[in-house]
This record gives sequence, structure tokens and C-alpha cells, in this order.
Amino acid sequence: MIGTRTTAGGEGVAQVATPRRPRLPVAIPIAIAVAWGLTFAAQLSGWSVLLHHDTLIESGAIPLWLALIVFLVAWQSMIVAMMLPSSMPMIRLFAVTSGRQEGPGEAMAAFLGGYAVVWTLFAGVSFLGDAGLHHLVDRTPWLAQHPQVIGGGVLALAGLFQFTDLKERCLTECRHPGAFLLTRYRRGTAAAFRIGRAHGLFCLGCCWALMLLMFAVGVAHLWWMAALTALMVYEKVGRNGRRATPVAGVLLLALSAAVFLQFPAWVPHLLAH
Repeated sequence: MIGTRTTAGGEGVAQVATPRRPRLPVAIPIAIAVAWGLTFAAQLSGWSVLLHHDTLIESGAIPLWLALIVFLVAWQSMIVAMMLPSSMPMIRLFAVTSGRQEGPGEAMAAFLGGYAVVWTLFAGVSFLGDAGLHHLVDRTPWLAQHPQVIGGGVLALAGLFQFTDLKERCLTECRHPGAFLLTRYRRGTAAAFRIGRAHGLFCLGCCWALMLLMFAVGVAHLWWMAALTALMVYEKVGRNGRRATPVAGVLLLALSAAVFLQFPAWVPHLLAH
């Protein structure tokens, strides 16, 4: 913004105002705080066990399709609590950019809707895949007797993915929201939905393997949620995010080896749900 100020001699001098920091819609941090509060309350009260995918699949109390719906409803809280914090720069910039069009609130809702659709589809596929895995374990006595194979395998997958080019390419898109919006921004709610969906795909591309760990430890497992959220946020917005990515990969691979070997004895319990 350019303004003027008057000097003592009455002359007008051009003055460039300092650009304002993009404002984040207040509803976003409130929603994140509520999601974490619900997670904490669910774990404290024991209700989180009832929403765990293992319980929903194995209890047999409700059909699989209804269990899937219940799980996806609970998953929305996971999206808000874990994924939105890492997308704050993108959300903030989109809020400022879309604020110049008619219906900025509708545009933001469409943007977040597109983002949520991507992660909800991922959750649905993962839930059905987990149901298939449970069926396989039930039919394979060796797997039933060696549960560390599955937990260690998921940790190994997450650790190895930290070193892939796909992880880095998707992180690059998430780290530079300005460049992302520059080539994609269009006015209107339909365009906002497409932008949110595109951002969600890149977010999924860099974080899907880490989020699979939530299926190993259970939905609403507070400490794993906090650790993974901190890692995903730092990878995207931290000053040394690029260095943190391979370090996390090494730690996940080391933890995977410890789970496979069941040493030390307390390590397998990290994946207990």
C-alpha cells in the first residue's frame, strides 16, 4: 500500500506501508484446539477405544459399511488436529487472496472441503485395507503369532519413504504456498475446491506413510498424534525441515528394527492400542 506524509516544509513524500501479515481465519485455530480437546477427552475417558479401527472391524457389533462411516466421522477430527496445522501457511495465504473476491467465506469452505475430501478418501481406502489385513491375519496363524511383523513393517515403510523423491517433491509444493497459488488460483467456489483438492494431494503425497502409522497405533492415540503432527509441521515450515526429514527416517527405521527384534522389551508396546 502506498500513502503520503507531509514534511515540515509542506511537501508530500511517498511512503510505502509495511505489508500486513496475512490473517488466518479465527475459526481455523479454534477448530484445531477443539479437535485436540476432543481427542484428549476421548483418550482420558476411554471412548477412543470404541472408535479404534480394530475395535470397529473385529467387534462384529455393526456391519462393515457402518463401521466405515463411524470411522470416517471420527477421522475428520484427525484431519483438523493433525493436518491443518501443517497447512497453516497455505490456508493463511489463500484467505488473503480469496478475500478480494465475492463470498470469501464460501471460497474458504470450498478450499477446506477439497482438502478434506482427499484425506477422507485416503482414510476410507486405508480402513478397508486394514479390514483385509485383519482377515489375512485371521487366516494365517503365523502372522497372528508374530504381530510385530505388521507393526515393524509399517514403521519401516514410513522410514524408507522419508528418503524418496516423491516425498521431497510434494514437500517442496507445500513449503512454497505462494508459488503453488500463483499458477492455480482462480475465483469462485468451484475453483477453490479444486485448489484445496490439489493442495490435499500434495499434502497426502508427503505425509501418507506417516499417517499410516496411526493405523498401527490406533486413532486418537494422543502421544503418537502429537509426535507425528510436530514432525509434519516442522518438515513443511521449520527452518531445518529438509534436514529433519532424513533424520526422522533414520529414527523410524531404527524403531522398526527394534520392533522386529522385540528389543528392548518395552518397544513393541509403543504400538499397542
